[in-house]
Parts: sequence; C-alpha cells; structure tokens
Amino acid sequence: MSTLIIEPDGETMLVDTGHYNDDGEYVIDYLQRHDITRIDHLVTSHNDADHIGGNAAIIDYYETEADGVGAVYDPGIAASTQTYGEYLDAIEEHDVTLYETREGDSLAFGAVTVDVLGPPEPYLENEARNENSIVLKLTYGETSFLLSGDAEDDQEAYLVERYGEQLQSTVLKAGHHGSASSSSEAFLDAVQPEAVVVSSAYDSQYGHPNDEVLQRLSDRSIPTYWTATHGDIVLVSDGSAVSVQTQAAAPTDPLALRDGDAVEPGTTGAVTERDRLGGAGTGAIDSGGSDDSIEADDKTSTGNATLAVAEVNADAEGDDRENLNDEYIVFENTGDDTLDVSGWTVADDAGHTYTIPDGVTIGPEATLTLRTGSGTGTETELYWGSGSPIWNNNGDTVIVTTDDGERVVEERY
Repeated sequence: MSTLIIEPDGETMLVDTGHYNDDGEYVIDYLQRHDITRIDHLVTSHNDADHIGGNAAIIDYYETEADGVGAVYDPGIAASTQTYGEYLDAIEEHDVTLYETREGDSLAFGAVTVDVLGPPEPYLENEARNENSIVLKLTYGETSFLLSGDAEDDQEAYLVERYGEQLQSTVLKAGHHGSASSSSEAFLDAVQPEAVVVSSAYDSQYGHPNDEVLQRLSDRSIPTYWTATHGDIVLVSDGSAVSVQTQAAAPTDPLALRDGDAVEPGTTGAVTERDRLGGAGTGAIDSGGSDDSIEADDKTSTGNATLAVAEVNADAEGDDRENLNDEYIVFENTGDDTLDVSGWTVADDAGHTYTIPDGVTIGPEATLTLRTGSGTGTETELYWGSGSPIWNNNGDTVIVTTDDGERVVEERY
C-alpha cells in the first residue's frame, strides 16, 4: 500500500511504499508515469515490511536519478527485518533527514494542513508497531482525509477518546487493510466518512477486507473503494468537494465489494470520476456495477459564452523540466459573449491545482493560454508558477471548476 499526496502548488508527500515483494517497482513506475520528480516528504506509517517494502529503492532512485527526498518521517519503533535494515542504510548512504514523528507534530505542506494524531507519548501496547502507526489528518478547505496506517483497536480507542469529533473526515483510509481489528464502530462513528478506501490484495491471505468491517460500513451506508477491484484510486479536492476517480468501475456497496473483477497490481490506465463528495456533489456518477462511465461535459456555457479546451501541449520541446513554459493548455471561448473566469480552478488527474486570478476574462472567439512555468500574466497568457511539469505526456485530464465549485470542463487527452 502506498499513498501519494500532491498539494496545490505541487509539493509531494508519499505515505508508505508497498510490499517488500515488489521492492518499490510498482510505486516507482506510478511516480514516473505521473512525472513526480521529487518526494518532499516520505512518511513511514510504521515499519512492517508490507509498508516499507519500497523505501530503500525509492530513496536510492530519487537521490541518484531524480531531484531527491526532502525528509523521512518515522514513528521510531524498529523492526528486525532485512527490509528495515535496507531502509535505514539508504537513509544513511544518501544523508536524508530523518525525523521521529509523534502525536502533536505537524508537517508544513503548502496549503494543506497536516496534523499528526499518533503515535502518542508514551507508546501504546508495549510499542506494538501497528498500534503506534503515524496517523495523519490532512485538511484542505472544507475537505479532509484521515490516514490511520495499521492502527488497530487500542490506537483507534485512544484516538476516539483523545480527539472525538475532531476525527471527522471526508475520506477515511481504512486501518490495517480492512482487518476486523480496525474500523471499529466507535471509530467510524467519530470519523463519519463520506467514503472509505481499502488497500489490500484481491486474494489476501488474511481475508482483507474482513466481512465484519464490510458489514459495519454497510450499516452506515458508506461507499467503499477497494484497490483490488477499483485499481488506482485518485481523490481530487478543490477545497469544497472531493472527486473520487478510479481505474475500474466496480461495486462500492461494501457487501458487494467482492463482486468486482480483480485489477492486478501495476495495471496502467486512466482513471474516471465515479463520485463527488461534499460541496456541489450530486452522488454517484457511475453506478460502479458496469463497464460504462459517465463523464462530465468538456465545455461550459454562460449566456452565449462557451469554454472549451482548444489545445494541450503536454510534451515541451527538449527536457520538460527545463522548458516549463512550452508546456501549456489553450482555452477558447467559442461563443459570442465575454466569459468571466475569475477564481476558476484548473486541475489535472494528479491533483495539481491552479486558481485563475480575479479580473480574467476571455472575449468572444478569443483564447487564453495557461503555461506551466513562471512569467508575467497578460490578457491572453497566464502562468501556473510550478517548478515542475504538470501535464502527463502519456495522457491526463484537464479539469476546470468554477468559483462556485461546479465542474465545467473535463477534457481527456
């Protein structure tokens, strides 16, 4: 299991790196496909080998072939495994900053607030690794995400007693891969998630996700997404709503979760929006039970003004990282009235977000170019200000949302 988080200005956080059997292969491949050239924060939820399996490989890769790892965050409880030893060796070899991270700490992460809710001081349950996972709550605007590592009943009980309603989150990543020892009734009632994500293998030898957990989720009518049947799960927040996007259309009814077909680890392919949570969300966009998907329209009309994507230049000439302003999107107003796009946001599949400044309009049959790099904006050109590429050369989605939170453009290329 591994979770990549990208805040609006492009800063990155990677939480865990998958199973030791994979040695980081699937995670590195995903990061490369999404043009992630640097890991600013590498968070180890706990040091079990199925969570740190790619730590060493990822540190080695980013320190030798990419733009490095900013810092590593670890709960501070060692493991007597070769995987853990290799992880520490990689930190030492590349002189990467390592922080022991505990409850009450916070991570500076751009526009996203990151609160560390665990592990506490002193550790719980004789320093059991699962029960002392790093627990993160990430908040962006009115949306929030709770990552609980492999927290089980003792840590969940501590969190409920300590934080209560402060645990409320838009999305919960189920603890311990959906084990029966996690996602207790009291914990779910405190978090009150609008959706739950479960990360485990389709044929898990431990039976994850457990039927008891699925029943608890069903009793609360919580849509559930499982990496084994939905594939890559991408959550994109604009601060007021969360778009839930998955590779495969599979059931989200917890009791029907196993009816979906298996998606093998490492499977590539685009994601499609299935649901929107909060804000102006209207519920499921795809039933999750068929191969068909319903996509948002690729243009919007205001009066006789119509916004459309006229051109996507994702592959800049030469090295994308050295020529960011040759990576751009061209929007066109194909209507007869001027279109005011002040405060609208432009985003991609990976969650990078740009907000159009106040006072920006597009005249009839005129265009507006948004370049990835930096520069001085004009009536016809804007600059994202990103220090790294945004648009994936191998395919991505241009998403435009109004200042009222309405998604008005979703153009895949």
